[in-house]
Parts: sequence; C-alpha cells; structure tokens
Amino acid sequence: MIRYALICERDHEFDGWFASSDGFDAQVAAGEVLCPHCGSPNVTKALMAPNIAKGMARAGEAQPQAALAEKMSMMMLALKKHVEENCDYVGDAFAEEARRIHYGETEHRDIYGEATPDEARELIEEGVEVAPLPVVPPRNAN
Repeated sequence: MIRYALICERDHEFDGWFASSDGFDAQVAAGEVLCPHCGSPNVTKALMAPNIAKGMARAGEAQPQAALAEKMSMMMLALKKHVEENCDYVGDAFAEEARRIHYGETEHRDIYGEATPDEARELIEEGVEVAPLPVVPPRNAN
C-alpha cells in the first residue's frame, strides 16, 4: 500500500491509499479517483515530505508504516462490512435511488451500490450526500 497526498483542480487537498504507483496512475486515467470535497476527477499528486525512518526495527518487529497500513486496511474492511450489513444494496440504480431519497420521493434509508464517476459528481453537485466505499486490497495468505 502507498499513501499519496492528492490535490484537485480546485486546490482541495486529501490523501489516498493505493496498491501501487501504477495502481494510482490507472485509477486516475480511468476517472476513478474523485475529490471527496467537490467530486472533481482532475486529481494529481501533491508535494509530500519524505517519510524517513528514525531507526531500524529489530527482527520480528513490524515497521511503523507497515503497522499503520495494516490498521488502515482493517478499518476500511470494517467500514465496508458495516455498510454491507446495515444498508440496502441497490446495484447500478444507486444514483437514481439516492436522488429519490434526497428529494423525499421515497422513504429515507441507507443505501449503497454502483455509480460512475460522472453520476457521483452530479449527485454531489445536486447536494446529495455520497461517499465511495473503500477498496480493500486482498490480504496476503501467509
């Protein structure tokens, strides 16, 4: 896992976790990385200070970065599991159903599903509160 400081065309700053540098590039090229503040897909890496280890870990001890990445992965997995267990899955009808709920055309309930980057951006522009579920990388079976 690699963490990048990101910035959108409107100068909103945020962080993103990716499986690799190539994974980041592929997701940006596909329009899958959206600014959580405005929904813009025009996202680039921001300048970051290097993370320099202050000492070497002894044999058998995890590096702090690895421990943090593992903790973040577990938190993302827990969030995704919570949503899947407590919300209604509406599939690719997510944008339409989110609008119905937002505008009071149907009873309020928590939902999750699929939306294209354009659909997500349009929902955000309309004031519909949406957020992407974290992508949890597969765990190594050691």
